[in-house]
Amino acid sequence: MYVILGAAGKLGRQTVRGLRSRNLPVRAVVREATRAAPLRDLGCETGVADLRDGASLDRVLDGAQAVQVICPVMPREADALAAMKRVTEVVAGALERARPQVVLAISDYGAEVPAGTGVTMAFHHLEERLAQLPAAVIFVRSAEHMENWTRFVKVAAETGELPSMHQPLTKQFPTVSAGDVGIIAAELLAGPPPAGRRIVAVEGPRRVDARDVAAAFAVALGREVVSREVGRQERIPALLRGGLSESYAALVAELYEAHNAGKIDVEPGAGEVRRGSTDIATVVSGTATTANFVRGRLPFHEARAALYTRPARPRVTSLVFFIFALSIPTL
Repeated sequence: MYVILGAAGKLGRQTVRGLRSRNLPVRAVVREATRAAPLRDLGCETGVADLRDGASLDRVLDGAQAVQVICPVMPREADALAAMKRVTEVVAGALERARPQVVLAISDYGAEVPAGTGVTMAFHHLEERLAQLPAAVIFVRSAEHMENWTRFVKVAAETGELPSMHQPLTKQFPTVSAGDVGIIAAELLAGPPPAGRRIVAVEGPRRVDARDVAAAFAVALGREVVSREVGRQERIPALLRGGLSESYAALVAELYEAHNAGKIDVEPGAGEVRRGSTDIATVVSGTATTANFVRGRLPFHEARAALYTRPARPRVTSLVFFIFALSIPTL
């Protein structure tokens, strides 16, 4: 039995689909029972568990041959890093009791760095803890998810600006579609188990900079969009106004400092790099919702007309919408 934790998310769903396409038995685990029906339609057994509750994990991990683990972020916890570490400890304890042959953990670029990487330090702890398991462990280190940029559609549509904490705007960075990570995870789970620990970095077909992302928005929205730096002094106040806790805001700010310093990348000499096929333009065009339309439901010329024929409203700065976007839960 292949047990997929977080199966209702974009990444988890694609792992489930990949395994079921190979006719492998899957138990898809969700936090809320209301999200289980689409997974049952794929031919899965389903289970409900809270990653903070070891007893519920024991139930869904019973009989597991292989398990996919994903560590949720905790953007509103007073001590976000400590909260994420506690979840890791609960999950690791349940895995020690279940003793699956293979554990695949979704990790992050930069997870090998022990300090100074903000949110990514939670994944450093995840890897250190799961490496102690009596199982073959695969760490799938994912680049930044492309889907996170789609939270800024309203920003770009209203202001023509795309705020970025990746700086300078010309600096290229790795990014990947969450769905592609799930597809590759399914391939790894379905393959022969590794001898010990295996590290696989996953990113998209090419690296991008903030100007490339803005160009993708411009095509999807039918208007000019330019990238704009969110300065150091703006970051934490904006993150706090977006509803994040002080501790999580500090972690995000530190993460981008590390990104911009070149610390978040493929670990030299460790593991392999696999590439997804989805590019940033595909993700943006496929999910961009502008002027209350979804591309594909309205002809593009009508969607573009809708953007420019709305009643005039006072111009709102891109930073205000940046704050709004940050209040949306991470994908």
